[in-house]
Amino acid sequence: MEILSKIDYSKTQLENLFKVIEYAKTHSPYYQNSLDSKELSESTFSIGEYKQLPFTTKTDLADHNDSFLAVPMTEVADFVTTSGTTGDPISLFLTKNDLERLAQNERDSFVLMGKTDKDIFQLLTTIDKQFMAGIAYFLGVQKLGAGMVRIGPGVPQLQWNSILKYKPTTLIAVPSFIVTLLDYAKENGIDFNATSVQSIVCIGEPIRNEDLSFNKLGKRITENWDVTIFSTYASTEMGAAFSECTAQQGCHLNEDLLFLEVLKEDGTDALNEEFGEIVVTTLGVEGAPLIRYRTGDIAKVYREKCACGRNSPRLGPIIGRKNQMIKYRGTTLFPKAIFDVLESFKAVSCYKVLIDKDELNNDTITILLEDRIIDSVVLDEIKEMCKSNLRVIPKFDFVEINELRAMVHKKHMRKPEKIKFN
Repeated sequence: MEILSKIDYSKTQLENLFKVIEYAKTHSPYYQNSLDSKELSESTFSIGEYKQLPFTTKTDLADHNDSFLAVPMTEVADFVTTSGTTGDPISLFLTKNDLERLAQNERDSFVLMGKTDKDIFQLLTTIDKQFMAGIAYFLGVQKLGAGMVRIGPGVPQLQWNSILKYKPTTLIAVPSFIVTLLDYAKENGIDFNATSVQSIVCIGEPIRNEDLSFNKLGKRITENWDVTIFSTYASTEMGAAFSECTAQQGCHLNEDLLFLEVLKEDGTDALNEEFGEIVVTTLGVEGAPLIRYRTGDIAKVYREKCACGRNSPRLGPIIGRKNQMIKYRGTTLFPKAIFDVLESFKAVSCYKVLIDKDELNNDTITILLEDRIIDSVVLDEIKEMCKSNLRVIPKFDFVEINELRAMVHKKHMRKPEKIKFN
């Protein structure tokens, strides 16, 4: 393992950072205000000066949304949204060049995964409702020169009908829905291992542990279906994605599109295989550039050379969000730890975790499971694993399976709502 004591930044990286800062100061009302006092010179610009710039947060985006628009409204080609801190959606504004950047990112990601223009993709996520990921994948597939079947989310029967008819080689999906697909196939006599599907691009949920081995969800897919599954990490705000290559040793940064910081609690850079918060600056964005954007996501960063030969930093799975830390009966938990326990049981096909506050403002955890589990041995086994893995046993309630699925896979939401903070 390569031991790093500091991170070296290239002249090109500093040049790219200076360009986006000057662009934002000139065109973005928000940054005209927040960076007004920052006098920077291209000839002397350093990483030290960059790190003196203020962070941008999701609250900033929510409170000053329209001020981030850096082009005339007539130049906006696509309007996308992401969830806001108060529940109200935050808008991001993409020019034609931003859409081209988005397409390039996904095309580059597919190439990392070994995809070519001979592949056929099936999209199992929404492309409407101002969802960036759906349009990004569509544009990336077109730029790759491949074909795409746009089915959208849900309806297992429709997904299998399309797979059998159009013979896609790659699915793009939320991994927990793949488990639902497999359950449907088993119940209806579909030989999924005899289909054309060779790989799945997984979005929205982690499929790996911190050591990059498959987590419970990843194992439930790969132990049943002879396919290769790829991790990705992205957010609407960054307008780009970190994606696994064929070596599958973490999700690669696209250094042409993003500048990455992974910051420890003390604000210093996380070195090789250390954890920190992901902070990004978007490169080449016209519509709404972001500088030092704090995602709130915590992950391990890998800085040694990848087995694929690339030197770009890589991210491990997101272990949690800074604002989703749960403190329950003296124990600190992230949602992923709870998910891992539940997803290790094949009898659990659907669940939902509810986080509330008691009268003393302490966190409480209630896990909703399907009602057929209420008097089963499985429930005792789940409680025992909670006790050993989480060191606490949450409260359990039980719901009819179709009602529970409707609570998790909501029609108006882009991802399954496996946890809700009330």
